[in-house]
Amino acid sequence: MSTHKRKSLALIGLGAIGIMHVERIRNGADFTLAALADPTDQAREFAQANSIRWYPGHRELLSAIHPDGAIIATPNRTHAAIALDFLAERIPILLEKPIADTLEDAWRIAHAEQQSGTPVLIGHHRRHNAILREAHRLLESGLIGQPVSATVMATFLKPAGYFDLAWHRQPGAGPVLINLIHDIDMLRLLLGEIASVQAMKSNRIRGLAVEDTAGVLMQFRSGAIGTLVTSDCATSPWNWDLSAGEASHYPQQRENTHFICGTEASLTLPGLDIWQYRERQKHWQAPLTQTRSILHRQDPYQAQLANFAAMIDGTAPSRCTSLDGLRTLQAALAIHESCATASTVALDHAIPQCPPKTKEHQS
Repeated sequence: MSTHKRKSLALIGLGAIGIMHVERIRNGADFTLAALADPTDQAREFAQANSIRWYPGHRELLSAIHPDGAIIATPNRTHAAIALDFLAERIPILLEKPIADTLEDAWRIAHAEQQSGTPVLIGHHRRHNAILREAHRLLESGLIGQPVSATVMATFLKPAGYFDLAWHRQPGAGPVLINLIHDIDMLRLLLGEIASVQAMKSNRIRGLAVEDTAGVLMQFRSGAIGTLVTSDCATSPWNWDLSAGEASHYPQQRENTHFICGTEASLTLPGLDIWQYRERQKHWQAPLTQTRSILHRQDPYQAQLANFAAMIDGTAPSRCTSLDGLRTLQAALAIHESCATASTVALDHAIPQCPPKTKEHQS
């Protein structure tokens, strides 16, 4: 008989991503969902139906119990206030992306993690995907030589009902911060830190306060150049969610969406196609060879929970730290700044010695 003891887990927020976490918790062996904090009637009824303790807010939950860990899956603007309260109690957190909606709040979380010695995992779940982990291994091995460019497509069609939620129509809830931020994080993992960005955006199709389409040009510290296009009003198969097969509610398309070119070879994702010359002479008139790695299917959200459990046990580091989340957010916010100023925005990678002055947060 197994002696494995499940860890108690609190879930803050029962929206779409929160429900997804509930499904993975049920299917896994690491956690028991012990409590839920969400003020809605739907959440209260869900908790009652599933014999889970329910609280209207995270502070009421913290006053009553001390779980082994917590998942925070609430709107972006609430992330910092909730995360700081859990870190003050030294409770490890899995914080959904983006880490926060401002850099100031992101720095507060990063400093709180360091000062409390409490591990944080930011929910950029693609870092746990076996495809991306293999791509990272291939690039680290030097297979493609020196990376010179990356091309990314993140184009898809969101249903009209998606915008029934008021915050989905407001600045900060567009495809840059909701969707493209995942692709930015992927490129940071594969190609290193971003030095600068140039961008433009449009809201012409829906006419909302938030963008529906954006184009980005970025330069990495290595000198490599990246081009990214995103739109949530495009009829298109070219996006990671449809192509990578991470979730069954997306009809999988056999299309590549990320193209990374190097001096010795190129790599496409999610197909893991490697293109390279095998002859002694290498030039554009010589034949190219294509090889592909076929991986076993793995649920990255389940792998993310396994990483979170190992972090709590102290047996593995976070695959996406608060500083990783901050740097990815920094690049995404720089895109919006570039759109607003029609200029190139350089990213400041200095780490402040102290967090920004404390301000009141509303959760």
